[in-house]
Amino acid sequence: MRVRFAPSPTGSLHIGGARTALYNWLLARHEHGTFVLRIEDTDAERSTPENVAQILDSLQWLALDYDEGPIMQTDRSARHQEVLASLLAAGFAYRSSATAEDVKAFKAEHGADRGYRGENEGAGAVRLRVPDDGATVVHDVIRGDTRFEHVHLDDPVIARADGSVLYNFAVAIDDLDAGITIVVRGEDHLSNTPKQLLVLAAAQQLGLGGERPLPVYAHLPLLHGPDGKKLSKRHGAASVGELRDAGYLPEAIRNYLALLGWGAGDDETVLSTAELVERFTLQRVSRNPARFDETKLRWLNGIYIRKLAPGELAACLRGFLLDQQGLDPDLLDRNPGLLEQAAAISQEKIHTLADFWPLAGFFFGEPELDRAAAKRWLGADGVAMLREIRVDLAGVDSFDTTSVQGSLEAIVARGSAKPGAVYQPLRVAICGRTVSPGIFESVALLGKETTLRRIDAALDRGF
Repeated sequence: MRVRFAPSPTGSLHIGGARTALYNWLLARHEHGTFVLRIEDTDAERSTPENVAQILDSLQWLALDYDEGPIMQTDRSARHQEVLASLLAAGFAYRSSATAEDVKAFKAEHGADRGYRGENEGAGAVRLRVPDDGATVVHDVIRGDTRFEHVHLDDPVIARADGSVLYNFAVAIDDLDAGITIVVRGEDHLSNTPKQLLVLAAAQQLGLGGERPLPVYAHLPLLHGPDGKKLSKRHGAASVGELRDAGYLPEAIRNYLALLGWGAGDDETVLSTAELVERFTLQRVSRNPARFDETKLRWLNGIYIRKLAPGELAACLRGFLLDQQGLDPDLLDRNPGLLEQAAAISQEKIHTLADFWPLAGFFFGEPELDRAAAKRWLGADGVAMLREIRVDLAGVDSFDTTSVQGSLEAIVARGSAKPGAVYQPLRVAICGRTVSPGIFESVALLGKETTLRRIDAALDRGF
């Protein structure tokens, strides 16, 4: 088995493209086949080296390694011209200067559903001759056979007048030469497939494909947003880069994307990459559109975060904070071991890596005060409670989680205040806001000196 992923470098790697890459990769790994990466960069105006680099970086981050490539389509121009010349010489293609108006006039004379047929004019764009009789059948693993009657197909333009080849021609010849056995791509390409098969059939008649059979196809259902409309930026993150910047883990994304249109057959939701490789088949891919819901991805990502050992999570957080959020490394390095400790006590509360710094950044520097939180919890009653807390915490010798918990719970037990009236003023004092990791763990990790100093600062502000 030989499969390929062939993105156009005209923008970021879209989530739909990432799913296509993933399905090809899973299929190749499941069948012990070959995964080929081809960059279709023939759109000179929109294809850029930056976009190519971004696609390669996204695939590497997702850990979708390829066995061959990247093959740049523009590097194959000489081969495209060679095949084009052979088709022209053998009469499988012809030059035509027909305009859109000429095609319209032809259809007006012969019927709107009659495919355009032209004559060789010796100049102009190159069109492929479509047989008048018969049909081209697309054998699709997901959708079944789709029959395209030749009588309804126009002779497709396969090259411009200047000789530069068009998409459907280049893709077909590239797939032929690479020996691709199955083409897995989005269903928006279904209308292109009969044109590509016609190119392949003509090339095979010239002996250009050897004894290789024509590829079969698998057209994946499109991705929609939660509202059932085509996935776009209005639904949130639309590219792999945006998901990365939002703090998702690549293994969670692989798991989630695999389930968008495919099922393991037992309603399992959390599947490791090894399990996906073992179970993946195209026969379980649905024909219906799949819905990308970032809320579900956040939930699944949280599960993956909680599976990590604290050291692994700390390593992920460090890379994210430095690379995606541009944090000063000195903030993380001045207290060795702090990041892993903070990660450990934050792990149950975060769903993405981006959730960590707003929750636990106060461990690494002075917090920014949420004035609404201070107004709510540091009024007269809160200040009085803070004074009591300070006295008790100052008397704690071994400032570990157990000792801190015992001291604070004793304050709750001997008074009439509810736990929130004790813990929230303290939380606002030490981290500036009403949300943090567990209060006992936070105070212990922050340490006695810093905790008391921040309580004093809150008392001095006099809210």
